[in-house]
Amino acid sequence: MGSSAAAGSGLHKVFVYGSLLADDVVSVLLNRIPQSSTAVLDGYHRFSIKGRVYPAILPVENKKVTGKVFFGITNSELDILDVFEDEEYKRRPVDVSLRDSSDEVQVFAYVWSDKDDPNLYGEWDFEQWKITHMNDFIKMTQGFKEELDLPESKTRVATYESFYQEDQNSSPMP
Repeated sequence: MGSSAAAGSGLHKVFVYGSLLADDVVSVLLNRIPQSSTAVLDGYHRFSIKGRVYPAILPVENKKVTGKVFFGITNSELDILDVFEDEEYKRRPVDVSLRDSSDEVQVFAYVWSDKDDPNLYGEWDFEQWKITHMNDFIKMTQGFKEELDLPESKTRVATYESFYQEDQNSSPMP
């Protein structure tokens, strides 16, 4: 097994595979773009979710998910990611293979909470998401980040649902 997801210095490694592959989303959320490396998570599948524009991953034999690992994530950034991923996901340690070095490292990944969710289907496509949903998702993320600083902030799911409900004519969901 490779190095652990949390280093002694309080810095973490996080595997991302959906909307956080977009630097513009990450920049809004963390106010920076962390160092990263392309990585593969074996034994998982990236699903589309009915009624959502972002994906979910769950363990599935003989499948793999390509994404990237962010290095040097601080405790406060990890807290932001936890709130952003909300109750729909659970942060779990997983092992990924880095594409540039073939090293295996332990990282955190946000795994879908409901393994029996009937709304999961097919395979989520990042390139299609960039064309169809990225601009609106960035706006939603900006709203989430502004809300995060308020004493009575909404959850990311509530922010997402209210944003897409207001904007459903210009950005229909599958």
